[in-house]
Amino acid sequence: MRPVARDGFPLIGGVALACAAGGVYDVHLALGILPLLALVIWFFRDPERTTTAGPGSFVSPADGKVVEVGSAFHPFVGNATRVGIFMSPLDVHVNRAPFAGIVAHLEYVPGARWMAFDPKASERNERFFVGLDTAVGPVIITQVAGFLARRIVCRLIRGDRLERGERYGMIKLGSRVDLYLPPAVECVVAVGQRVRAGETTIGVVRDGPETQGA
Repeated sequence: MRPVARDGFPLIGGVALACAAGGVYDVHLALGILPLLALVIWFFRDPERTTTAGPGSFVSPADGKVVEVGSAFHPFVGNATRVGIFMSPLDVHVNRAPFAGIVAHLEYVPGARWMAFDPKASERNERFFVGLDTAVGPVIITQVAGFLARRIVCRLIRGDRLERGERYGMIKLGSRVDLYLPPAVECVVAVGQRVRAGETTIGVVRDGPETQGA
């Protein structure tokens, strides 16, 4: 059980300390800080997820709303289908691996602060690319900072192995995650659909081999 993301521990601890210190001087001050503490804990919530998708299925890397499905290109993947998922400040912010694979590409790109639901955000905003070598070809997951987001968290190193649905990072204060699906994978979501990280099926391997890194 991991109800709170570890990246929230410093802020949660700071607010909790302020609440305790305030209580020493004035209980009303402490009571006033308690809602803030509850809000911070809720923001960094990290619920357990059960991946029940079948073999050959790619699951969502983020909670949120699908805002883009279209053709795209990245040198690591080549031609691909890009699925853009907008994470509002109300969504769970922890990101998960869409498929099993080995981390083979890591790339940080500085950039602007466009609203994350804008398609331009994928090309112009600050972003971090994670490339996976999978059984069905290379895959890219992109954490994209938005207007409010101020920190992309990703602790992966090249050579790490990720299992489908495994936590790998987060974006503080929401934003966007893009998933580049290889040609062997058919996208099965549509713009406007709500998805959940580690649970919602985003794509399915076209030929249904038994590879599947599930």
